[in-house]
Amino acid sequence: MSRLIRRQLALFAAALATIAELPALGQSAAPAPFSAPAPASKSDAPQPPAFEVASIKPSKAGDSHSRSGFNNGRFTAENIQLKTLLQYNAYGIPEPQILGGPSWLSSERFDIDAKVDDAVAAQIAKLNYDESNLIRQQMVQQLLADRFKLAVHTETKEFSVYALMVAKDGPKLTESKDAGKGGGTSSNNGHLSATGITMAKLAQALTQILAREVGRIVIDKTNLQGKYDLTLTWSPDNHSANFTGASADNAVPLGPSIFTAVKEQLGLKLESTKAAVEVLVIDHVEQPSEN
Repeated sequence: MSRLIRRQLALFAAALATIAELPALGQSAAPAPFSAPAPASKSDAPQPPAFEVASIKPSKAGDSHSRSGFNNGRFTAENIQLKTLLQYNAYGIPEPQILGGPSWLSSERFDIDAKVDDAVAAQIAKLNYDESNLIRQQMVQQLLADRFKLAVHTETKEFSVYALMVAKDGPKLTESKDAGKGGGTSSNNGHLSATGITMAKLAQALTQILAREVGRIVIDKTNLQGKYDLTLTWSPDNHSANFTGASADNAVPLGPSIFTAVKEQLGLKLESTKAAVEVLVIDHVEQPSEN
């Protein structure tokens, strides 16, 4: 069993213990990677809640803008791709770690409106961020399994990766003043800001950035267990020498590369290495019927 699954197993068990009194809704969730299902050996074991009603329709927005989120027991997604749902709402896994599936996963867009029972929503609201986030992931996983007929499994593959490590002079990080709340990140064109972020989540955010350039995954090797508030600024145009190890050309960079920025601004470093990485493999998926 992977470290990631063991960690989420503990969180999931704690969350289910908190909401054990919830009414049973829908079918029991099938086992899903990156989060542990409810135990199958006990018929009376608490099961993750399901959406009471859900509508999924092809989006008619005609552009690339999308958004998604939970609010008071309601999950809405507008103009969203299925692969984006897998990354951010169902499994919390960067895009390079999602393998297989048809091309429409990254092209077709959908509008989703799903609602959980009010009593269930009230109970989930009592959980801490990590517990409630895991429950929400389980709910979206089940929604995708029910409506997209999504079937997945996990594998471990060796990749060329970047290891996020503490630099020689130590980290330059500010611990979050309210670590009990959920963190948030925002990244755009050479700027990353985050509040209450773990190093595992920072590695995921850096993966999304570096994957666009070189297809590399970033893994957390810092051994830092806290949550932090941070900002990171770099020049997206200054990357080739750092990514490839080649000599810099004659162009004058607009600012530091992301490698230099991570070291100078965060006291961390990105080192090229190989590592076994857990990936999500899509076995089957279908476009949903409209309703």
